[in-house]
Amino acid sequence: MIKLLTKFFVKDSENTKDAQVRAAYGNMSGIVGIFLNLCLFAVKLLAGIVSASISVIADAFNNLSDAGSSVVTYLGFKLARRPADREHPFGHGRYEYVTGLGISVVILLVGVELLKSSVSKIFTPEEQTSITLLSIIILAVSVIVKLWMFFFNKIISKKINSSALKATAVDSLSDCVATSIVLIGLLVSKFSGFNIDGWLGALVAVFILFAGVSTFRESLSPLLGNPPDAEFVNEIKNTVMQSKMVVGIHDLIVHDYGPGRCIISLHAEVPCNVDILKAHDEIDLVEKELERRYNCLATIHMDPIASDDEYTLGLKQSVSEAVKKIDDELTIHDFRIVKGDTHTNVIFDLVVPYDCQKSEDEIKTLAKQNIQKIDQKLMPVIYVERSFVE
Repeated sequence: MIKLLTKFFVKDSENTKDAQVRAAYGNMSGIVGIFLNLCLFAVKLLAGIVSASISVIADAFNNLSDAGSSVVTYLGFKLARRPADREHPFGHGRYEYVTGLGISVVILLVGVELLKSSVSKIFTPEEQTSITLLSIIILAVSVIVKLWMFFFNKIISKKINSSALKATAVDSLSDCVATSIVLIGLLVSKFSGFNIDGWLGALVAVFILFAGVSTFRESLSPLLGNPPDAEFVNEIKNTVMQSKMVVGIHDLIVHDYGPGRCIISLHAEVPCNVDILKAHDEIDLVEKELERRYNCLATIHMDPIASDDEYTLGLKQSVSEAVKKIDDELTIHDFRIVKGDTHTNVIFDLVVPYDCQKSEDEIKTLAKQNIQKIDQKLMPVIYVERSFVE
């Protein structure tokens, strides 16, 4: 079924880096979600009214909110395709994240209202719900449909790396669990005579709220700025290191302006004794290769280093081992030395992980002590920084 829908909605479906193809996948997910959720809402509402079940009605309105979310998803992907303009020179790709944020707010509002209705029924119970075979069949079919929607959105989200569709998939799975709870509760009420409808409605509302919070966090994170995927970082590093002139890289930053829209900046280390024009030309070629492969803007700062000085290389290794005694995750780069008659300045950048418990001043003090154990004449000049990638 997924292949059939993809063939109908998406042209050139394998070219997922193309913005048009990505938008087509998003539109397909939105249209399918709107249609199926509206169908589920209609039949569940009918079943809930017939059986006078607040939990079934709650589940029906959950599907209605899902239909609204699918509308927002559809519009979000459509707006994200808009080209860059004077006010938004980096494009409108972050509309997809804003879309997820809007979906989560709707889900949370529905969850709060349904929780209030369910709690009210717990304290002021009504007559026993009337369980019909039709209600049971409708709920059972709904579980199957929602399970299919989970796999549908999960597959698409992986294919185009979409946080919005990933959140939609999680929402579908939570709906599947919620409907299963309602179905089990109706069967328990039918065969035991206990009216637990209000409690089940509250449980469904909790699942809705959980999905809302999860979606909110999933959508807010890229807007605030989260680290790029580790696999993508490794791909960038491998691409840059394919150049025979580049001997190392650091200070890699990936600026995310929406899926398929990013700016990559990094420092590339090159031997200090090579022709500067040749080095500059090589760095230009590396930038173009990054842009070709990842559909991005790339900026590379060139750092000259002493790559053939045995003393400098050996001292760099000793300093690296010295700082790792403080924390095994500490790394150094931009290492250089300035020799004098009475002392030697050892200048480098020290990268400290965010989860390190020591303060920057404490790390600097310990690093200087460890380095001077190598040689008392060494005078460390340390610049502490944080990594923007994992």
